[in-house]
Amino acid sequence: MAILQIGTAPEAGTGALEASFRLFMRLVALSCLVAGLQYWGRLIGLSDGGMSRFDLIPSYWQFASAALSVLLPVAAVGLWMQVSWGPVIWVVAAGSEIVMHKGFPLWYGERPLLVIAHVVVISVYIGFRAALFIKRRQDARLVRTDSL
Repeated sequence: MAILQIGTAPEAGTGALEASFRLFMRLVALSCLVAGLQYWGRLIGLSDGGMSRFDLIPSYWQFASAALSVLLPVAAVGLWMQVSWGPVIWVVAAGSEIVMHKGFPLWYGERPLLVIAHVVVISVYIGFRAALFIKRRQDARLVRTDSL
């Protein structure tokens, strides 16, 4: 493979915007992994003095904790590998936590900072996707020497 080829288009994903998006996705993946491990720690009794262990919490918390303790690490893997299903799983997990804490605060408690963080991160993700779409569309319109 030649290092420099005259008249060829640069490889997709080599710009600053793409690199920033990859870094953003990896940071979101790390936060999903940490959150998933926190849920696992609660379920097996490592936090809260064992009071949040799976067999001691109400059934609605059992369902939510079990689902999120699986969804978040799976989303982390998908986001890290940058596969198409990673953001889907992540949005499902984040949406679940938003619904839990905004829709059912009497059951799950109010966590406004978590809800705001999810909304901000999802908004940044949408902004990145829109910027990448616009950039790819503009790149496709450029006239290249090999297209003449």
